[in-house]
Amino acid sequence: MPVEYENDVNLVAVAEQRLGAARGHEDFVLLWNEGGLGAALVLGGRLHRGWTGGAGEVGFLPVPGTPLVRQVTKANSGGYQELAGSQAIPRLAREIGMSSVPSTPYAEAAATLVERAAGEDTALNRLLLQTYATRLATGLASLVSVLDPELVVLSGASLTAGGEALRALVQSELEELAASRPRLVVGDVHEHPVLRGALESALATTRDEVFNTSR
Repeated sequence: MPVEYENDVNLVAVAEQRLGAARGHEDFVLLWNEGGLGAALVLGGRLHRGWTGGAGEVGFLPVPGTPLVRQVTKANSGGYQELAGSQAIPRLAREIGMSSVPSTPYAEAAATLVERAAGEDTALNRLLLQTYATRLATGLASLVSVLDPELVVLSGASLTAGGEALRALVQSELEELAASRPRLVVGDVHEHPVLRGALESALATTRDEVFNTSR
């Protein structure tokens, strides 16, 4: 059987476009934050992969608020990843004085902290959520300024854990930082979104092969 491979964040975008929050949208950006920070770009209804397939690797994006990371492929990180990636959230929690930072792996700890911050109204939780939203919007502003998408979908556990509270803060910050003002939504596909996107891609390929009458 023929085999294809695809970027995991691109597959999440396929799932959201076919099944979730981006249904009916031809131009959108999906921002993913879990094990790593990345984006998928859908332009004119199609995934934009770039010349080398690296479109959407926004974790390497230089951003204000963090030192420049050089030789990013060797470091496997970049400015936006260091500023707003999942590994930055437990570090931020400690910096602002939170005492109960989970000792679980960073992606799980980040989701726990964001969910707690969105659900428990304390001064430290508000500060964590607001600072994280500002950091997210800092990188999103560059994407939005270049691409002018209709919609931005927030996905991955470190984003979806914040729910509407985080979404609203990022939307507000983005309106301050970018001239273009896309609508921000939280992704709808929560259970195995990468796998769901892979299945949808495989089904589309199969349908094309079965129903293509020009062959």
